[in-house]
Amino acid sequence: MTPTFYDHWRDVPESAWRWPNFSPAEIACRGTGKLLINEPALDKLQALRNRLGKPLIVRSAYRSPEHNRAVGGATRSKHMDGAAFDIAMTNHDPVAFEAAAREVGFLGFGFYPRSGFMHIDLGPARQWGERFPVRATAFAAETPPAREVLADSRTMKGGGAAGVATLGAAGVEVAQNVLSETQSAVLPLVPYLDTLRWVFVAVALGGIAVTIYARLDDWRRGQR
Repeated sequence: MTPTFYDHWRDVPESAWRWPNFSPAEIACRGTGKLLINEPALDKLQALRNRLGKPLIVRSAYRSPEHNRAVGGATRSKHMDGAAFDIAMTNHDPVAFEAAAREVGFLGFGFYPRSGFMHIDLGPARQWGERFPVRATAFAAETPPAREVLADSRTMKGGGAAGVATLGAAGVEVAQNVLSETQSAVLPLVPYLDTLRWVFVAVALGGIAVTIYARLDDWRRGQR
């Protein structure tokens, strides 16, 4: 398949771009903005992104001949064919990255641990540079932060209890005032209502305490 060339990446029609995790600006020449679309290479790059399941930070992709000379690239660099990519290892384990890149069909590998990136291209099969030092632990799988189920949330339960108890205490106080101004037959109930009001106040304070404890505990365990 013949590569497609554009004088600038902004000239690429949306209908001509079919690699969802990358943009023309990422793949274009950093020095000139020119872009050579090498579809087999981009297909493998997208397949690598899909396999790894996390972003690929592209340091360099296509290079125009003039920019390749300016940065001291090899005279027959695969970057000038749009068939090579320099990918940062910031968010990848180099060993896992290399294995995945080989699985999707990349053949050429250059290792640049001091600069923090790995070169991959379509071949021929070869490699150069010192491999990255093996990390003590690989990157952990990316998982969303833990969240309490709403129905089991201590914060919701504590806050709800405090709210209900506050309303109950207020309602009892209103009832107490109303009864004290009406028939004398219900006056004996007033002291009991006063006790009930204080029970509600105690429940409200307990609910607030539970809410504060739940917030602090969640923060301490890194759940929020």
